[in-house]
Amino acid sequence: MKVVVASTEEQERHIDELVEQLYTEIFPRFFPDKEIKLLKGQKVLQPQESDQMYNGTLKDAFHIISSLQAVIAVLDHIDDCKHEKEYQEMFERNSHNLNEYGYFFPLSFSQFKEAESQDGEFSQFIKPANNLII
Repeated sequence: MKVVVASTEEQERHIDELVEQLYTEIFPRFFPDKEIKLLKGQKVLQPQESDQMYNGTLKDAFHIISSLQAVIAVLDHIDDCKHEKEYQEMFERNSHNLNEYGYFFPLSFSQFKEAESQDGEFSQFIKPANNLII
């Protein structure tokens, strides 16, 4: 008999927050809204029911969280990376982990590296600075 520990609600919420961070902070820097809408339509970074390997265990949640954090860190520093090969390997390893756990992530390192900067462009996906309507 093997005893496994279920993931906590906080971990599940943190996974959702990291996915939201990718959609609201990272993707708008690299892709126009049209492409981000396509990614949402393809259910990128949403667990796929058909090949889901994530069983809601503490270990699985930890792997998903660390992979999401690594992808975010690589993409945050993709423009000023001195060791591009190492960054690319880290990105590919962690995107592979996400796919293994059923979190569909079809994007490659080169798609981000070669993307035209969207900095300064308006995007509907960027979080507003506040929620007040003036």
